[in-house]
Amino acid sequence: MGTRIIGNDEIHHELLPAIQQTRKYIWIGTADIKDMQVRKKGKVVSFLSLLNDLLKHNVSIRLLHAKEPGENFRKSFDKYPRLWDQMERQLCPRVHFKIIAVDGVFAYTGSANLTGAGLGMKSIKRRNFESGIITDEPAMVESIMNQFDAVWMGRFCKACGRREFCGDPIV
Repeated sequence: MGTRIIGNDEIHHELLPAIQQTRKYIWIGTADIKDMQVRKKGKVVSFLSLLNDLLKHNVSIRLLHAKEPGENFRKSFDKYPRLWDQMERQLCPRVHFKIIAVDGVFAYTGSANLTGAGLGMKSIKRRNFESGIITDEPAMVESIMNQFDAVWMGRFCKACGRREFCGDPIV
């Protein structure tokens, strides 16, 4: 595959199969998160159902996002107790990157949030204009994962300057 620029509807069509094929771990970073719908085996399901299925297969999941999601997301989240028990989740109000890293061998970075209009299956007339890159080039994957990991591990917390907005500081 190498590295490719993808946009708009391609993001949905390229990323969802990669996510569904995760075998070991997936890291997801997003500014905004909503209860988006996706296709799975011919059915329309909540994206959270995909994450739940990955957890059933012992996939480790890290979700890093900027703010607490809305009521619809929380209601859907509550349908999957495994997400509460097994998925690692952190908030950082400064996260604005959009990153998905799969098994350390595939990564996406771009503009699409974890929302229906960004990554989900909204119709072409309701979807955002998005762009990003997907890659399986080891140096690029590592660089994308290093950015995620630095925030996840709290490297910037002490000098952040926005700690008063952080409900649960990482460090």
